[in-house]
Parts: sequence; structure tokens; C-alpha cells
Amino acid sequence: MSNYVPNKNRYQGMKYNRVGNSGLKLPAISAGLWQHFGETDVYATCRDIICRSFDLGITHFDLANNYGNPPGSSEEIFGKVLRTQLQGYRDEILITTKAGYDMWEGPYGEWGSKKYLIASMDQSLKRLGVDYVDMFYSHRYDPETPLEETMRTLDLFVRQGKALYVGISNYDLENTRKATRILKELGTPCLIHQPSYSMFNRWIEDGLQDYLAEEGIGMITFQPMQRGLITNTYLNGIPADRAARLAEIGITEPRVAKARKLNEIAIKRGQSLAQMAISWVLRNGKVSSVLVGAEKVSHIEDNIAALKNLDFSIEELNQIDSILKM
Repeated sequence: MSNYVPNKNRYQGMKYNRVGNSGLKLPAISAGLWQHFGETDVYATCRDIICRSFDLGITHFDLANNYGNPPGSSEEIFGKVLRTQLQGYRDEILITTKAGYDMWEGPYGEWGSKKYLIASMDQSLKRLGVDYVDMFYSHRYDPETPLEETMRTLDLFVRQGKALYVGISNYDLENTRKATRILKELGTPCLIHQPSYSMFNRWIEDGLQDYLAEEGIGMITFQPMQRGLITNTYLNGIPADRAARLAEIGITEPRVAKARKLNEIAIKRGQSLAQMAISWVLRNGKVSSVLVGAEKVSHIEDNIAALKNLDFSIEELNQIDSILKM
């Protein structure tokens, strides 16, 4: 793909949503590069997934300092594609990275201290080969570091020009309130929150979602397919040799039984189960974008097709809720 030229019609089929009260818009579906982007993966496949995503109007690529195998390799791969196939298109692309989880050994290799965050930002910029990222997240709340220290560091990144916007990820409602209040006082408002959300994982509906809407803060969610549960992967049964490991991440036979019933609704809607899972997350306009991963190009194409049917009837929503409460 040395002569790659982006699709001229790449913006026509994508839906773009405003992020809270900001001037920024995100594609309804964003590319998450958490898995399948490392040294153990075929580079050509990673490159093709990124380029095909861009061709389909996906302008937002979500990374973190520790993504990939080994940690950091996802940023290196994306940086290489940005310097080659996507050279000259940086201003059409949103790059996100994060820090908070385990990245290197010792007491300064994770969580939310200023020491860790600054080192992580500098490393990420070097791996990506860019002067700034569009969004930088505190990847998780640190119970041992003063929240003021973590948020002041995010504010510093914006003032240094290393990040255009900042956000938080995996913060509960209480700490979201505190973090966003601090950022507001510092003059660098929180742009966005990135929580997990799916039909089987609705914790954000217990106050967080409403608070973000009230404060004009955007929301981008991850794991809409619940780690493969809300896809066709296990509809014919869970492999016996993987049952114990899959149970650890919530993929059990009772939940698969519910997925089978959900699939019946998806079929009537003309969607795959995975496509309906994406559409459901986007159903009420409270989520600006959904992060999806891909192991091959066809996965991205299938996910984008979910945008053809984002509307749910009241009957469909009630049926889904009834199945999930079984």
C-alpha cells in the first residue's frame, strides 16, 4: 500500500456527533487500537485496518501508553502508518492516548502522579512521532494520589500544547464530579469521559450519564459487544476448553442464552448481533461515539454497517430490557 490514496468520498457515509458543549465532533464509530496492534500481529493487517477505517470516515483513533504487545507497540504501529500511508493527513485525524495503568516497573510506572503522567506523555509523543495529541485521558482514578495533582497535570499538557483536550476514563460518578470540578476551576474543562457500556453493562445509567449531559461533557464508550458476548461468536455454545477462562470475563452459558434471544431481535432488524449492540449504545444520542476494535478489515466494514439502522422502536427496547432482566 505504498501508493495509498484515501477514498475521496470518505466523509459521506459517516455520522459525526458533537462532543458535549465543545466545538469538536467525533465519528459515531471510532477505532480502538487496544488489541491486535502489537509486535506479535502482522503489520500489514494493522496498516490495512487503519487505512480502511480512514476510508470509511473514521477520523478518531484511540490508543493508550500500554496498548499492544509489548506495551507501547500500538502507538508505534499507528505512528508508522501516520508517517507513511497517512502522511499529510494529520489535520484530518484525531489521536487519543491515555495513561494510568501499569506501563513500566517501579513506583512511577502507573496510576496518576505528575511524575508518571509527564513521562508517559513524552514517551507516547515519541512513539507516535507527533508534537501533540488531540485528546489525553487519565486512564483510571488513582486513590493514592491527590486528584488535584492528576488534574493539574492534565491542565499542564494543554497549556504546554502537548494535548488539545483532556478527559477521564473509568472514573465513577463521585470522582468524575470532583475531577471535572477541578478542571473547570483550572480553566481546562473536561472534554469527555470514556466508560465501558453495553446492554449487559449499564452502570453509567446510575447517574454518570445524566451528570455528563448536565455538565456538557461528551461521552465515548468502549466494549459495546461485551468482549464478544454480544456477537455471533458463542451463539452455538462456549468451547469447553475455554469455558473457565471466558467465565472470568462474564461470558457464561446463561448470558449466552440471553444473547441468542437478542440475536432474534437483531435478525428482524436486518442486523448482525454485533451491529445491533453498536446501534443500541448510540440509540438515544447521549453517547458521542462508540469505540470498536478489529482483527481484520472486514470487522471494521461490518461495524460501520450498524449506522444504517440506529432507530429502535419502543417495542424493541422493551423486548431487549425484558431479555436482559431474565
